[in-house]
Amino acid sequence: MSLWFSASAVTPQLRVLWGLSTSEAGWLTTIVQLGFVCGTGVAAVLNLADVIPAGRLFSVSALLGAAANAGILAVPGYRYALVLRFLTGFCLAGVYPPAMKMIATWFRAQRGLAIGVIVGALTVGKATPYFVRAMPHVGLRPVVLTSSLGALMAAAIVALWYRDGPFPFGSRPFSWKHVVDVVAVKEWRLATGSYLGHMFELYAFWTWIPLFLGASVAAHAGGRFRAPRLISMLAFATIAIGGLGSVWGGLFADRRGRERLVSISLFMSGSCCILSGLLFGGPLWVLGALAMTWGFFVIADSAQFSTLVTESVPPHTVGTALTIQTSLGFLLTMLPMQLLPLIAQRAGWRWAFAILALGPVVGIAAIRRLAALRAAEIERANLSLQT
Repeated sequence: MSLWFSASAVTPQLRVLWGLSTSEAGWLTTIVQLGFVCGTGVAAVLNLADVIPAGRLFSVSALLGAAANAGILAVPGYRYALVLRFLTGFCLAGVYPPAMKMIATWFRAQRGLAIGVIVGALTVGKATPYFVRAMPHVGLRPVVLTSSLGALMAAAIVALWYRDGPFPFGSRPFSWKHVVDVVAVKEWRLATGSYLGHMFELYAFWTWIPLFLGASVAAHAGGRFRAPRLISMLAFATIAIGGLGSVWGGLFADRRGRERLVSISLFMSGSCCILSGLLFGGPLWVLGALAMTWGFFVIADSAQFSTLVTESVPPHTVGTALTIQTSLGFLLTMLPMQLLPLIAQRAGWRWAFAILALGPVVGIAAIRRLAALRAAEIERANLSLQT
């Protein structure tokens, strides 16, 4: 998943190379979202995640994604790069949802933790380009090629050694009805509604936090100090700490309940959306602590939406259900990702992130309805047993 932000991490170099505006540079990441949405849409309609063995789909997709990502070094201009970034996102649609299905075949009792580890791993992977960029004397090529190398290694690991676990999901031939079966499940709709609130915040935060931190540092120093490599390292830490957040979220959810974990995480990350404006322009260690806290909680609940899906839909539609959910979520991310730089251009970065708090508000409302529904179902089941 290091392919995702490989272009974002070197945005300053690409802006100079191709003369891009802030909005145009933002499309280098937004177009990945669009490619991912199209890829997951195709996979959902054709039931690819439930028809093709997950390991095979993962390996081929990672291999093609690595090639599309590396191709950005050979293209003559911005428009060609957008095409390759779209293809990169399209290929990653065959990596992310299948990986969640793959790990779920190995766990039942601790499935929340297991998927949390997967989401934690992809979070650290997405942060990797910023870590490489923060190294001294590292430019465009090492960042892009390191990301492609990571994807090639992932393809090889899964192709050579992965096998489904003892709890595989049933596989059925292709059917258009799979999508209808998934959407008809009310628990799936509520879990996906909360997931959409989560996604409204997540990728806009991940994409623009480096520029936000840089703008805050410049404001604190009167516009003179920028320290790009320090900002890259802080951006890496802010995103990567989400790996720990995902593991913690999985442990907490398995012990205390998924809905409770989601509510806590959304409340904390939504609060950080507002606090970011209050602390903007202050000492870097203060804003850095907020960014790290935000990065921890903003992804801590992500795996639990997927886990709720695996527990709510018919087993033979799990792959399709996960794919539809992620497709809708990543489609929504494009709106705030393009909206934030427009707000920043007109009003500055101080309060640009505040609008993201709308996502957690909607997410909390949906997850509370899901919790009430599941509690009512448990109560009905208990009454049925008593009678």
